[in-house]
Amino acid sequence: MKKNMGSADKIIRIILAIIIAGLYFANLISGTLAIVLMVFALVFVLTSFMSFCPLYLPFGISTSRKEK
Repeated sequence: MKKNMGSADKIIRIILAIIIAGLYFANLISGTLAIVLMVFALVFVLTSFMSFCPLYLPFGISTSRKEK
C-alpha cells in the first residue's frame, strides 16, 4: 500500500472521530445513527494511522506530498 494521505487529511479525520465519540458518550446520538457514525469514526482512525485511504485509489486522489 502506497501512502496517499497527507498530514492535514489525517488530522481532520482524527478530529472528526473524536467529535463523533464525544457526541456518542454525551448521549447526543444514539441508536442506529450512533452505530453507523462510530463505525465511520473507527474507519477514520484506522485509515489515519495507516496513511492510506482505499476510496482514494479509484479516483487517483492523493493528499500526501510528492516524494523526490
